[in-house]
Amino acid sequence: MKSTLLLAAILICPFFIQAQTGSAKQVKWTFASKKLADKKYELSMMATIAGSFHLYAINAGVEGPVPTTISFTPNPLLALQGKITEQGKKITKVEEVWGGKVHFFEKTVNFVQIVTTKSTVKTNLNGKIEFMVCNDEVCLPPSEIVFKIPVGG
Repeated sequence: MKSTLLLAAILICPFFIQAQTGSAKQVKWTFASKKLADKKYELSMMATIAGSFHLYAINAGVEGPVPTTISFTPNPLLALQGKITEQGKKITKVEEVWGGKVHFFEKTVNFVQIVTTKSTVKTNLNGKIEFMVCNDEVCLPPSEIVFKIPVGG
């Protein structure tokens, strides 16, 4: 009986270890701000996705996979212009496990938000990103990261 329990623990342990690493271990995020015009900036949230993993799009296509969700902390010195755009090669694929067509990115994707400043003062756009990655064998638990992008000046 003890050997059966020990064998079960040894077989299950790698799954728990992998699950604890989460999606954040498979995606490196970089953030940047680029001035486009007077008081107008392009904010970039670039994801570099490791190995064979893929990151779900803002609109994942079906219920099930956690879509990439970016939320911003309100800043009275900034105004968001339009919606976040995705720059990268979006892949649409039928995944039976999710029961339909899903939208995701492999290797890299850049999420872009245009903002305008209400003055010439330096400020920050703070926020958080929730995301999930999968490959052909496993989906990792969703992760959440916080960010701060300097703007203006």
